[in-house]
Amino acid sequence: MPTLLCVGLGYCARHYIAEFGHRFTRIVGTTRSVDTPAHRAVEMLRFDGQSTSPDVASAIRAADALLISAAPTEEGDPLLTVFGEDLLRAPALTSVVYLSSTGVYPDTGGDWVDETTTVHPHRRSDRIHAEQAWQAFGRQHGAAVAILRLGGIYGPGQNAFTRLLAGRAYRITKPGHVSNRIHVADIAQTIEAAFARRADGIFNVVDDEPAPPSDQITFAAELLGIDPPREVPFAEAQQTMSPFVLSFYSGCARVRNDKLKRELQVTLRYPDYRAGLQALLDEGFEAEQRDRA
Repeated sequence: MPTLLCVGLGYCARHYIAEFGHRFTRIVGTTRSVDTPAHRAVEMLRFDGQSTSPDVASAIRAADALLISAAPTEEGDPLLTVFGEDLLRAPALTSVVYLSSTGVYPDTGGDWVDETTTVHPHRRSDRIHAEQAWQAFGRQHGAAVAILRLGGIYGPGQNAFTRLLAGRAYRITKPGHVSNRIHVADIAQTIEAAFARRADGIFNVVDDEPAPPSDQITFAAELLGIDPPREVPFAEAQQTMSPFVLSFYSGCARVRNDKLKRELQVTLRYPDYRAGLQALLDEGFEAEQRDRA
């Protein structure tokens, strides 16, 4: 699989390339901003999600694999919207991995969900429509399309430690509320497994232990040897917190990952947030912070 096109060279895509990019002879990435730093192993192209580009069209024609992490818009998935015909004519394309979200699942009050659970049409409808559009493309083109529904992403530079030290960590108490997380290294190995197996279908990419978000903050504070932020009742948080922060509390479901393990043969490196946070600390989190200072 010599050529990989990454549409939206974000956090997950960069970690995937850093670990597994060596198996591609060419990697092309897109960015909306000309100010985005280039990755040393990636040819960067500008794609604003609205305008055609001869360079992007050429990259599509050359691509054997697509990794899609660009967010959908009200008009749909940007690449399909702008380059739909080019994609259908792409001669080498055999495998697509689309990064979606477990936010498509309904609020079950904490009951378990899996890939067979009916998604909620009013929760992340943009993601649902993008998933469906990529699956329809796969059927029409004959390409394998793996939809990876990701839990709450954390990893180097993006975790409870960094939020605590920046004063952006909250302990919001909402009885019964839990959610799943996933370390970016486990996302990277899942992307690789999907490409290697030409996986087709939907896969939940989450850890083994749904837990209250505040538990992760408390554990991270203990590892750092600092006091955790005060607990804020959800009713109070609704009056003071941003819509983005509160969005993590808009629904509650426990997400199963059995299919991930069974069909993609993925063994999680970090099966719960405690293992993931401890590893970040052991791998030099404090040195990372000094380098950023």
